Amino acid sequence: MRPSAIPARRLLPPRLGKLPPPPPAVHLRRPGGPTFALNSTARQLTKGRTLKAALAVWTHGWVFIVFLLRGLLDRVLLVCAVVAGGLVPGFIAQYRQRLGGRLDQARLDLAPWQHLADQFYQGDLGKLIQYHLDSSDPKFSAEGAVIRSLVSTVQNLQGAVDAMHGSLFQQSAYLLLHADPALARATWADWVPTFALSADGLLFALVLAVAVWLLFQFSWWLLALAGQRIARGGPKTRYAAP
Repeated sequence: MRPSAIPARRLLPPRLGKLPPPPPAVHLRRPGGPTFALNSTARQLTKGRTLKAALAVWTHGWVFIVFLLRGLLDRVLLVCAVVAGGLVPGFIAQYRQRLGGRLDQARLDLAPWQHLADQFYQGDLGKLIQYHLDSSDPKFSAEGAVIRSLVSTVQNLQGAVDAMHGSLFQQSAYLLLHADPALARATWADWVPTFALSADGLLFALVLAVAVWLLFQFSWWLLALAGQRIARGGPKTRYAAP
């Protein structure tokens, strides 16, 4: 049989199965231009770029809000630190006055026993206390413990009063580390706020404000660093290049 006589279907290759349908196309029309088709792959790329752009806008918006919030907190903390620094000297002065009053009261309580020591022991309270403690009478011995407690109270209060007569920074450090809780609460209850206008008071307010501001900046830097590390460790979304 001549080749021209072979049917056309015998010249075709065997069928390998049904091919997958092409991706659906979206027809777009430009204003004043022709219509063109956009398949699913192009649509995914376009959607990814749109999402990336939206995320970028959202991120920049939050960055602006956080920056604005940081500036607001920065100024509020600075003003509050200046005001607090100016009020601290007044509280210290009232605490010192109350401490001096407690010392005067303790000296008044000890004065009769000191008078007895002056009469019989050449002013040595230690000998008077020991004489009472060595007594076989329980009441007399208990008086020795009371006298010894009074002497200890006067010595402690005198040391506190001496420490509260240093510079303003020394007084603040002593009050922060060694303040009497009961005396501090009583002072706070009757405290009348007064802003110090002396050179030491203004310098103390300035130093306290700078210290608080630096602490805030350092804390913010730590939070920003932690946020960056968390963001780097999160899932990353990659978009294919067009």
